[in-house]
Amino acid sequence: MSESPPDSRAKTLNFNVGVLGHVDSGKTSLARALSSTASTAAFDKNPQSRERGITLDLGFSSFTVDFPEHLRESGGQQPYDSLQFTLVDCPGHASLIRTIIGGAQIIDLMILVVDVVKGIQTQTAECLLIGELTCPRMVVVLNKTDLLPSNKRQSAIEKMTKRLHKTLENTRFKDCPVIAVAAKPGGPDAADTEEPQGVPDLMELLKKQTYLPKRDPKGDLLMAVDHCFSIRGQGTVLTGTILQGSLAVNDTVEIPVLKVTKKIKSVQMFRKPVSGAMQGDRVGVC
Repeated sequence: MSESPPDSRAKTLNFNVGVLGHVDSGKTSLARALSSTASTAAFDKNPQSRERGITLDLGFSSFTVDFPEHLRESGGQQPYDSLQFTLVDCPGHASLIRTIIGGAQIIDLMILVVDVVKGIQTQTAECLLIGELTCPRMVVVLNKTDLLPSNKRQSAIEKMTKRLHKTLENTRFKDCPVIAVAAKPGGPDAADTEEPQGVPDLMELLKKQTYLPKRDPKGDLLMAVDHCFSIRGQGTVLTGTILQGSLAVNDTVEIPVLKVTKKIKSVQMFRKPVSGAMQGDRVGVC
C-alpha cells in the first residue's frame, strides 16, 4: 500500500451483503460468481478451509453496479453514481457460529443460500435466526439447480420455493424473494468451463432489494479488524470493517489490544486508494 492519492471512490455507496447458509450449500462459489474484486480474506484462502472444503473465516469480495434509480428517487440529491456490494461470506459450520455472528453485525442485507436438493438444514435454521436478529432484508438463493434432473427441475424448484415460503411465513422475511441459481455447475471441483446459471438475474434482484443504509461518520472510530499482515517497505496492514465513526489518511488511531497509537499512512478499499472511509466501509489501512 502506498500513499493515497485523491479519493477515487467518493461517489460509490457501499452496501454489505451477508452470504449465509448450511455448510457446503455453495456460499463461497456463489460469492465468487458474483464478485469482480476479491479482498485479502476472500474465497477460502485459509489452508485448513481449502482442505476441508468449508469456510472457516469471514471472506470478503465485491462487485459494483450503476447506482439504482429507486435509491436516487428515494433519497433525493445523493452524491453517488455507483453502488458497491461487499459480500461477506460467512462460515456454515456449527462450531463457527461466533464468526457468523461477527459477520452479521456488519451486513445490510442477507443472502440465505439453500441447497435445492437438500432443503433447509441445521445451520440454515441457525442462520435464519441470526438474520432475524440482525438484518432487515433477506433474499433466498436456491443453489445447485444443475443437480436436478432437467425434466423435473422447474417443478422441484417450485416445490422447494413453496416449502420455504411456508417456513418463513411467521418470520420478518415472510415476503422475501426466492431465486434459483447454479453458482458452480458440476460442483466445486469441476472445471470452470460452464458459466454460472441465474447469477445475472440474482444481481438484478439484489439491486432492487437495496436501500439507503444509515451511515454515521460521527463518533469515535470502532473498526472490526479481521486480518493483519506486513508488506515489505510499507509496514503493517490491517483489514476490517468500520462499525462506528470514520477514518482518514493522517489520522492517529489507537490499537487497544497493543496499547499503542499509530498514524494512518494510506487507506484502500478493495485495492483502490481512497482518502478516507466511514461506518459500513470495508478497508485496508497502513
